[in-house]
Amino acid sequence: MSNRTNRTMDPGCMGQPPVAIQIIQNLDIFGVILYSVLTFMAAFSLLIFLEECIYIYRKVPANKKSLIVWVNGAAPVISTMSCLGMWIPRGVMFTDMTSACYFAVVVFKFLIMMLEESGGDEAFLKRSSKHKLKISTGPCCCCCLCLPHVAITRRSLFLLKLGSFQFALMKIVFTILSIVLWTNGNFDVTDKKITGAAIWINPFVGVLTITALWPVGILFMHLKTTLQTIKIVPKYAMYQLVLILSQLQTAIINILAMNGIIACSPPFSSQARGYMLSQQLLILEMFIITLVTRLLYRRQYNPLPTEEHNNKENTCMVALSNSA
Repeated sequence: MSNRTNRTMDPGCMGQPPVAIQIIQNLDIFGVILYSVLTFMAAFSLLIFLEECIYIYRKVPANKKSLIVWVNGAAPVISTMSCLGMWIPRGVMFTDMTSACYFAVVVFKFLIMMLEESGGDEAFLKRSSKHKLKISTGPCCCCCLCLPHVAITRRSLFLLKLGSFQFALMKIVFTILSIVLWTNGNFDVTDKKITGAAIWINPFVGVLTITALWPVGILFMHLKTTLQTIKIVPKYAMYQLVLILSQLQTAIINILAMNGIIACSPPFSSQARGYMLSQQLLILEMFIITLVTRLLYRRQYNPLPTEEHNNKENTCMVALSNSA
């Protein structure tokens, strides 16, 4: 029975992912069209981002330039890395790690961007000194409605920043550690054994991710009324969508591939084909998100109103606090 299984198993389903030249040699007409269109989308996303950078550096105040560039670059960077991973399947681990590191920095930059859009730390503290932060928000404590509200002070603001900054720092540290362990043969993303490094590093990074997203959610819930004139809700939605597609969707596809649910298609093994499908989906999705974020961030950056807007903001916040 085992001999019969060996005879029917295609050797291409058991080897490493193909190199780039093998992909080119095995492309049919549909494959040529698909790869050409996706490569064009990735290149066009990068060109849109570069054009947006020029606009930002010309039109946006200095304190917001780098923040908005970082946040705008999330989708184009992921799209570009996915395109490289599509053409060079054996480098998918490195392209995914690069995208993940970039987005880890974007999480922190998005939090700082919301503060700068509200006038900076001092203006935020002045506006919100009489109010409290609702910490029963996702992804950590959305169901813990009994949690107390926290006073807005310099210390609480520092803790919010620290909660997001630790992810930007530690994600890069663990990525470097993973690459070093991989060169020594100790890190393999498909290794589910308790003695493998991946089974320890990946869940810990997941905890750091959730811990970093929590402060951003807390600050967004507090400022979404104040920043509604600059479309902070759709901006936050795009930021969350990039997170879901680049992290959760990719993880689900990879798990299905590792369990053999995604069929093998030589020269791609089941796992390599899963990686390939993930990269191709990300290119298309990030292309659409790039177009949407360009519309959201390409605007006049005028300062927020002070007196009249403050009165409206205070009324809304008091109403929210009473309802809570």
